[in-house]
Formats: sequence, structure tokens, C-alpha cells
Amino acid sequence: MSAMMHEDILDCLPHINGFARRLTRDRAMADDLVQTAVMRALAHAHQYKPGTNFRAWITTILRNSYFNEMRALSRRPSVDIDVEGMAAITSGGQEERMNVRDFCRAFRRLSPEQQKALLLVGLDGRSYEEAAEIADCAVGTMKSRVSRARLQLQQLLEGSGAKLSMLPIALAAASAEADRPRRRSTAKAQPTAH
Repeated sequence: MSAMMHEDILDCLPHINGFARRLTRDRAMADDLVQTAVMRALAHAHQYKPGTNFRAWITTILRNSYFNEMRALSRRPSVDIDVEGMAAITSGGQEERMNVRDFCRAFRRLSPEQQKALLLVGLDGRSYEEAAEIADCAVGTMKSRVSRARLQLQQLLEGSGAKLSMLPIALAAASAEADRPRRRSTAKAQPTAH
């Protein structure tokens, strides 16, 4: 199994490297992320089910590693000894979170076909041909879905601080949000006293 996994990892390296660079927008951080994902895949090889989509499995490991790293960075205190820099106003991250939230809301308003098209092409970095094959549609249809989805997102995001340039990060957040089971309220309504 390990020889086969090594081959699968080597085959997926260009994909996960490109995906990591799109997520991080930083070459060194992307290289570290790819290394972490490969190490975790090898360490948890026993959890991989042969015959399933290895590329999706290792991409999920990489994506989760990225989110773990971002969470850790947000908790890590930083000390800035640059006095001039200390005087500058910095964002507390609330605006960015609101922008991602706005993007996720807009993304949920797209049709399921458009959501899938954006996730395959915009997040997974698949070619239109690969995405069309996965979605079982023509390449032209896939290109049209992606184009219409981007245009609709742009219209829905008009007036908010969210931008299409944040597409990979927001799509990853929307994908993670869609994967999370929705909580149902188990509390029963209490009668009100008059």
C-alpha cells in the first residue's frame, strides 16, 4: 500500500502545490503546507480507503491543514517593536470575517450546479474539461456555469466589502460550512406568562 500511496502522492503534487499557492498566496507558506499535507497523508495512510479518490483525500488534508494553521496564527500573539507601525491602525479581523460571511451567503444563493462548478474550477483548480467530466456535462456548459456564477456573485456582493478576488478562501470557507452539519434547536418553546 505504501508504494502505491507514494505514487499517488507524486501524481497529486502539482495539483496540491497549485491549490496551496492559491490558498496562501505565499510560495514559502504553500511549500510548508504541501509538506505538512504529505506528512499527514503518510502518517494516516491507514485511514485512506483504497479505490476512493486519493486526490480529493489529500486535498482535504491540505485544506484542513491550512485552516488549522490560520486558526493557530489568529491565536498566536504578535509583538510589533516598530514604533511607527504600532501607531498605524490595524484590522481586528471582524471586517474580513464579515466579508467571508457575506460571500458565503451570496454563494448559497447560487444554483447547486453553479456552486459545484465554482467549487470544482475555483477551489479545486480543476480544468474545465475535468470539471465537466465530473459534473457530467459539456465543457461549454461548465464554462457557462462558472461565468454566470461569477457574474451573479459579483452582483450579489455589490455594496459589500467582499470581492471576487477572495474567491478561493471564501469558497473554502463556504465548502467547509456546507460540510458542517446544521444544528437543530432541541429546546422547546416555553409558554409565556401573561
